Amino acid sequence: MFVLEFKVRKPKPRQCLAIEEAIKTAQFVRNKCLRYWMDNRGVGKYDIYKYNTQLRKEYQFVRDLNSHATQCAVERTWSSISRFFDNCKKNIPGKKAYPRFKKHFRSVEYKVSGWKLSEDRKQITFTDKKGIGTLKLIVSRDLNYFQLEQFKRCRIIKRADGYYVQFVLKLDPRDTVKPFPVTQKCLGIDVGLKEFYADSNGYTEPIPQFYRKAEKQLNRANRKKSKKYQKGKPQQRDSTSGGNLRVARAQSQNYHKARIRYARKHLKVSRQRQEYCKRVAYCVIQSNDLVAYEDLNVKGMVRNRKLAKSISDAGWSTFRQWLEYFGHKYGKATVAVPPHHTSQICSNCGAVVKKSLSTRTHICGCGYIEDRDVNAAINILQKGLNTLGHSGIYAWGETPSWAVGAILLSNGDSLNQESPHF
Repeated sequence: MFVLEFKVRKPKPRQCLAIEEAIKTAQFVRNKCLRYWMDNRGVGKYDIYKYNTQLRKEYQFVRDLNSHATQCAVERTWSSISRFFDNCKKNIPGKKAYPRFKKHFRSVEYKVSGWKLSEDRKQITFTDKKGIGTLKLIVSRDLNYFQLEQFKRCRIIKRADGYYVQFVLKLDPRDTVKPFPVTQKCLGIDVGLKEFYADSNGYTEPIPQFYRKAEKQLNRANRKKSKKYQKGKPQQRDSTSGGNLRVARAQSQNYHKARIRYARKHLKVSRQRQEYCKRVAYCVIQSNDLVAYEDLNVKGMVRNRKLAKSISDAGWSTFRQWLEYFGHKYGKATVAVPPHHTSQICSNCGAVVKKSLSTRTHICGCGYIEDRDVNAAINILQKGLNTLGHSGIYAWGETPSWAVGAILLSNGDSLNQESPHF
């Protein structure tokens, strides 16, 4: 699957209200289906779909939304339920990610009906009864290159800086580009907090630390937002759709403006990190035929409260995703190896040289002296060459549900895999 994303150009206020209404309706359907599953033990996927039909008969505002859009909300519900069952069957330690009710939805998803592209492919019209109408898109890529049959899904996403439209196309990314020429080079990568990564050739990429640099501005914007928050304000129900969708706290317009400014700053930092990881991963894949990296458990590592902020700011998971995606797209091999003892083993003689995290230089009894991260990168490359036959698992490949069934992520995160520069 291929995901393209474009920003909506200056939507009208009535269109913004209609989009908000459609998003809240999808949230309502999702939460009602989850409640139905919790109250009726043993119900399956098709029972939830039948309940969705019952909701459309019972509520007019649900009936106004396209039927395929409500089905997508049901698919999100069942995806959460099936993920919970899979975690239980695999005996994953700790919490099993029990499905939760969504309080803040940021997107509504359509299938092949309920929307239509214009002749020049620069406008999209939503034809359901929510009244969204025609939206102008800031098109950075010519959509006339693709056939209409390839457009499988469409999604409207709300972010701090406006609304975006995503398209899911039934297309293999490898069909859109030519593979990179063979370089006959292999590379091992060891990511870190002192440097973004160190490779087996001795090169170190400096870490940008976008969040650390913007932290002072973020804290200032957060304080301004907090000062405008009015405590003790009564809660009021949304006046649209009979007050059945969500409960909103009545705050001043100045508070909402400060909240949006604060969210935009966070969005900027997130995009800076995303583009940086994309650019670095592209350069690594372009210059090598094989790239080996550590299979880190980042989710478990961020539980360390002393290093959680630095690990999250580094963007290791994002960098790995783009490495695997570009490797899959341009026909290069990417191998994830176990990270155990890569920093302790000497890459020259194989002896174990124990060292603390503060020791940044590897000194072995055989006389080999090297930077700690470079030594680890050489060990990672050796492991990658030994396990090359087990490669082929890609984070952007065929296994994720959003790639197989063209179901986009429910949290509204950007899946803009493509950029005009690559």
